[in-house]
Amino acid sequence: MALPAELATRLKRGPDGLFAAIAQERDTGVVLMMAWMDDEALERTLATRQGTYFSRSRQQYWVKGETSGHTQYVHDVHLDCDGDAVLLVVDQVGPACHTGNHSCFDTESLEFTDSVPTSDDERR
Repeated sequence: MALPAELATRLKRGPDGLFAAIAQERDTGVVLMMAWMDDEALERTLATRQGTYFSRSRQQYWVKGETSGHTQYVHDVHLDCDGDAVLLVVDQVGPACHTGNHSCFDTESLEFTDSVPTSDDERR
């Protein structure tokens, strides 16, 4: 099975053939994780509704939750306006992050170094 030609031509891949894949929780809108895909990973995801990604370090495909049980059921997939990233809208079972956190973005906010006003009133 191959990606439909119309979709394949819209994708912009890096030199390694990969593009970014963002997983977002369907019920809450929380951004869960970012991983990498290539055409085959996207094909597998569209065929199975299981988040399937490509590991750059291991140079192999992996299905989210295959070993941990923390699965992703994919409800919707969107290509971004530039064609260099996809958004997967998922139901996440268990934590999405390998650290055990619900989201890979459950971290402290970074501090800003400029003096831009923080409220809408101050910006006007």
